[in-house]
Parts: sequence; structure tokens; C-alpha cells
Amino acid sequence: MTLIRVGTRDSALALRQTELVIQRLKQMCPDVDFELVPMKTIGDKILDVSLAKIGQKGLFTKELENALQEGTIDIAVHSLKDLPTELPDGCELITVTERIDSRDVLVARDGVLLDELPEGARVGTSSLRRKAQLLNYRPDLRFEDMRGNVPTRLAKLERDNLDAVVIASAGLERLGLEKAITQRIPESVCLPAVGQGALGIEGRAGDKETAAIAYRINHWPTELVATAERAFLRRLGGGCQIPIAALGSMDSTRLKLDGLVASPDGTRVVRGEISFALAGESGREGLKDRAESLGVNLAEELLSRGAKEILASIGINL
Repeated sequence: MTLIRVGTRDSALALRQTELVIQRLKQMCPDVDFELVPMKTIGDKILDVSLAKIGQKGLFTKELENALQEGTIDIAVHSLKDLPTELPDGCELITVTERIDSRDVLVARDGVLLDELPEGARVGTSSLRRKAQLLNYRPDLRFEDMRGNVPTRLAKLERDNLDAVVIASAGLERLGLEKAITQRIPESVCLPAVGQGALGIEGRAGDKETAAIAYRINHWPTELVATAERAFLRRLGGGCQIPIAALGSMDSTRLKLDGLVASPDGTRVVRGEISFALAGESGREGLKDRAESLGVNLAEELLSRGAKEILASIGINL
């Protein structure tokens, strides 16, 4: 029987996500055996510094990619939002799973909505992207850096006497903690991270047999919009130290991409939307090429409208 070793971070959420992937793969490929291989990444080890201050890409993926390159695992399961747009030699993104709710959510200690939080409310988040957009919406809020896994962040709500925490809906959903959600924050207020809500399966370049097995659970519409989102982020040189957000969507006629770049303090936000018609396009590779161009074109538009200056102010010169 074929054995595929599946690498993952050892957090509760990462393990649960990987278990869900293995369950689906077993359903599709009953003649294949799967072994879960958990490991710690540098992002799991450094918990006393914000992601923005660490400034390094691949915080939650490098160790898994090293294991792929060394052959100790065959595939790695990531939250797609954690997977850099530039992958190391010998690694490639081979599958994107169907996206679940991409929104950020508010978990408030007193069950109040975002607009009802008291002036100067203390809000915990690990994301510069969330902080910048929410400061743009509510400049009075005070943000506290918050690291750790999902249960740890929820526990800090009470332990650190915070008024609320902001976290991805998808993580709570996959852990069965939806009841903790006070409010799903509208995308008009807080656009999600690139890839948020989807999982990415990374494999070794050239391993066509394993890639074909993993691709059995690929979700083409999510793969297509994620291609546009990741192209947008790649053109902007994005990482955890830059407030960049994007969300692709599609229906039977069009693929649309909404994206933004913000200053870390939320005082400047450049946001735009772009789309193309699906009619008349033949072949998936052609559509992926167009989705890639869509992301680059939106990035170029935002750069011309002020995003370039925002990025330069935080040391990113394009």
C-alpha cells in the first residue's frame, strides 16, 4: 500500500485541519495510507514577539518545507494565508481546498458588537492587517499584540481583561468553537488575508504521483480566486509586516478581486476592485493565467494610487 507522510504544525488548529484533509483523501483514495507528521515551526516557538516585528517570511512553513526537501514528509498542509507566495526550490503548491468563511470575527467579552465597544476598548489581535483596517474604522480602539493558538487567544480575553479579540472565522469553525463568535466583521470593514479560509497542500516538485493523489480534493473555484489573490500579494512584496488584504470571488459570469493596502496606523487605506468576464475562455490554464494577471493589475493600480508611498514608508520599495 502506498504511504504518504503528511506534515503539519503541531497546534490544535493545524492538527485538526490536517486530520480533515487526511479524512477526505482517504475517502477519495482508500488504497493509500496516510501518516500524520507534526512539527514545530519558528512561528510556533517565538510567541513573545509580534509577527510584524519578526518580519520574516515563512514563519509557519519553513520547517515543513525543509522536511519536504529532505524527503521526511511527502506533502505539507498549511493554512493558505500562511504560505508565502514565493516557494523554495523543490516545493510547489499542488492543491487548494474549498474555502470556508473567509471573514474575521469579533469575540467580545460582554457580547457587544464592533460598533458597540466602549471608546478606547482594548482589542487583542496578532495581525497588523486587522489592526490597520479596524483603526481606520474605529481610531479610538487600543490594540494589544496577541500570539498563541486559538484556544490560548480566547483564554486571554478574560485573563488579560480585554474587551474583545479578533480572529479568523475559519479557525473557530474548524475547531467547533463557532459559539464563541460575537460578530462576523463585514468585509467592507475588514478585508481578509490572502487565502484566508482555504488550506494549501504543498508537495515536492516533480512528484507527480503524490500530486495527483492530493489534487483529488482540489477545489477549482477556490484555486482560481486564490491565484488572483496570491498574485496581488506577490506583486506587492507582502508578508506579515505589511497590512495587505485581498479577497477573490466568482460566479457564473465573472471573477472579481477586491484588495487593499493600508498604513500600519490605519490612517491611509488604498482599496480597489477589478474583475474579468469568464465567458469565452477555454481551459483552466488560460483562466489561471488571467487570474494571475488580474492580481498583478490590481496591485499596479493601487501602487499608482498611493500604495507605493505607503509601502515605502515602512521600508518596502517597489
